Amino acid sequence: MSKARIAVVGVHGHGATHVRNALRRGELVAVADPRPPSGLDVTAYPSLDELLAATTVDVVVISTPIQTHVPLAETALRAGADVLLEKPPAATLAEHEHLVRVIEETGRACQVGFQAQASAATLELARMMRAGELGEIRGISAVGKWLRKRSYFDRAPWAGRRTLDGVPVVDGAVTNPLAHSTAAALLLDGSTGVADVGAIETELYRANDIESDDTSTVRITTARGTRVLIAVTLCATEHLEPTVTVHGSRGEAVLHYSSDLLDGTPYPRTDLLQNLIDHRADPAVPLYCPFTATGGFTRVVEAIRLAADPRPIPESLLHWEGEGPDRHPIVADVEHWIDRAAGELSLFSEVGAPWT
Repeated sequence: MSKARIAVVGVHGHGATHVRNALRRGELVAVADPRPPSGLDVTAYPSLDELLAATTVDVVVISTPIQTHVPLAETALRAGADVLLEKPPAATLAEHEHLVRVIEETGRACQVGFQAQASAATLELARMMRAGELGEIRGISAVGKWLRKRSYFDRAPWAGRRTLDGVPVVDGAVTNPLAHSTAAALLLDGSTGVADVGAIETELYRANDIESDDTSTVRITTARGTRVLIAVTLCATEHLEPTVTVHGSRGEAVLHYSSDLLDGTPYPRTDLLQNLIDHRADPAVPLYCPFTATGGFTRVVEAIRLAADPRPIPESLLHWEGEGPDRHPIVADVEHWIDRAAGELSLFSEVGAPWT
């Protein structure tokens, strides 16, 4: 069987990882980026339209600014290609619903880059919950304690923005860098569809001079009644691996989704691009993260988009380190308040975080 012909759109930053993976998984035939890459032995086009007009492609991998995800995915799907789309898949619920219709019309496949969904550790924890091994589920908490420097927000015009030139971007700690936390928590609850998510409460804050949130709690109540508490920051003392914890009446289980560890035990992970290629060859092979299974997550993105702008954290609660592009704030005791919120499935204001 001939190798899948793959194109990558957006080759800088995380896109470089997709380029390397495409070279391993199939035949990389072209890339598209307004800034041509160096040292890559394939034709580079300034846009996806020009790429598709010049060459035949089976799979398009899209790793571009958030606000371009849906338009580019639609272009690729209508050209007859299948798509691997980076997260967050859409900036608005209307965009999400539009692309669902495009997928139905074209009959093509669209996989979203939530890698944790293809981890055997995540799937094993979901099985344990369904089997009742943790007892009655009290709730699910997702914790992210990350550190991002000024250079992170300066890397692109859309970074740290809620809108750009009037177009929704909805960047932020919950929706982008730590988006896997929310997506994994909803998957564990079996609440991946739009209708599976009920109430969404948001408390968005920022220490950096940006539009979007960098320190936030979000509480989701799913249609089945599960409370999902997201507590994250990009202003921690040190950069730690994020976790998702299932709180049950018989105990807790902790998933480290970045390293595929479940209660300290390592599990394998399936590559999402390979899974998409296998699905192309045999539609009986299910996608691990089809676009339609990101509706619940996009409901959360929509709630954050419609929420009030993040409130600034007072300077008295911040400690700044580094200079120039390395400068970054540390929120006082933020790790403590994140742990309190996660353990009690409560918002920052409910546990008394001082910036609230």
